[in-house]
Amino acid sequence: MDRKQCCVKLSVQPSRGLMDEKFIVLVQNALPGSQLTIRALHRCEDGHSWEAFGHYTADTIGTINVSDDPSIGGTYSGVEQMGLLWSFRPIPGSKPGLRMRKKNIQTPMEVTISVYQGHQTEGFADLVPLSGVVVERWYMAPGVRRIPVTEGGLTAALFLPSGPGPFPGLLDLWGGGGQLVEYRAALLASHGFASMAIDYLTAKITMETGKMVDNQYFETAYRVLQQHPQVCGSKIAMIGLSFGTSITLKMAVYSEVIKLSAAVCISGSHVQPVDGSVEEILRFFQKNGDKTRFSEKNEVIWRDLLLPIPTDPSLKVNVGRLQCPLLLVVGEDDQNWPAQESALDIKEMMARAGNSHLLTVLSYPNAGHLIEPPYTTHARSSTFKTIEIEEKVMCLWGGQMVEHSRAQEDAWKKILVFLRENLYGGRNPTSFSHL
Repeated sequence: MDRKQCCVKLSVQPSRGLMDEKFIVLVQNALPGSQLTIRALHRCEDGHSWEAFGHYTADTIGTINVSDDPSIGGTYSGVEQMGLLWSFRPIPGSKPGLRMRKKNIQTPMEVTISVYQGHQTEGFADLVPLSGVVVERWYMAPGVRRIPVTEGGLTAALFLPSGPGPFPGLLDLWGGGGQLVEYRAALLASHGFASMAIDYLTAKITMETGKMVDNQYFETAYRVLQQHPQVCGSKIAMIGLSFGTSITLKMAVYSEVIKLSAAVCISGSHVQPVDGSVEEILRFFQKNGDKTRFSEKNEVIWRDLLLPIPTDPSLKVNVGRLQCPLLLVVGEDDQNWPAQESALDIKEMMARAGNSHLLTVLSYPNAGHLIEPPYTTHARSSTFKTIEIEEKVMCLWGGQMVEHSRAQEDAWKKILVFLRENLYGGRNPTSFSHL
């Protein structure tokens, strides 16, 4: 190794930041014109390790700025400020079907960023880096509080922004895999929304009784959130992804209790038996199981289960009755749900009913099903265990990595703007805080 390369300096700013914050990666004191590899490494809570790396050439003064300079190889190419996060992939030799998800959101995601001599693609464990730093990425901003919620039989977690409030409220529903998924709610609380993540498929009450929750479960969650002393009870929204959109639309239109100021539906559909319980909606989906397709890699494709979009009004939520603003987020390469066809039908139904002024549709070519907060690693497919079937399947979610990552960043910005406009009247919440 050249002695000059021993003095290479690597800095990442901010070294502690929110998950949706950009960082600046800067290499200094390298040999002018030298070839270097910048690599990110993360070890998940489940023990699996992920990596991303770019190949760079130092400029005439021995500097590389990842925000300005192009990667010419690696897991991403071109000028990609956050490529070291969104292009993460399991390290070679990992088992197939992994998906990176943070379980304990009260600890940071730790990422080691290192710089290596030459353009490396493998064998990093045997290489000595020229320099390295550890970066912390947080879902919870300073002052955000996590409060477990069990009253009324709920399995939920409430995230309150820092400050006295009152804050507008948000009910956060994920999809058919169940579990209490907290990271999006925590990040939304970091942006000034009192956000309650709800487990409604594998809730404690379901595990104990063997019975799935009914519609009142969601109304209970709404009331608990509404009555919290630090929540503005007249300003509550719902956000759902996948099966969570089915519940969100059902509650927004038909509930006598839940009165929403806004709804966000990501990668879902309005197709369901409108009088059905959670269990009956799932059974309706299963009834069409013969429409399941498989990719060339034997990955499960479920998007056809709800196609063609029915004309029978008893089999889709009457969105013409919707009285709150609705934001639909659609990945046009969604292989799991017919989100695009559903969005078109929702648009037509609302136009006929005269409430299309309430509808905003964000539609992204080559984006898949799992449209998550920015810089979340794209999983085109992963192993998935639904609550109906005990065996794990390899599920095809869809999406192309670069376009999907762009969609996540764009959609998140617009979701936050949409929520601020409808819950804060357009003004920025004063409680928003960076690390």
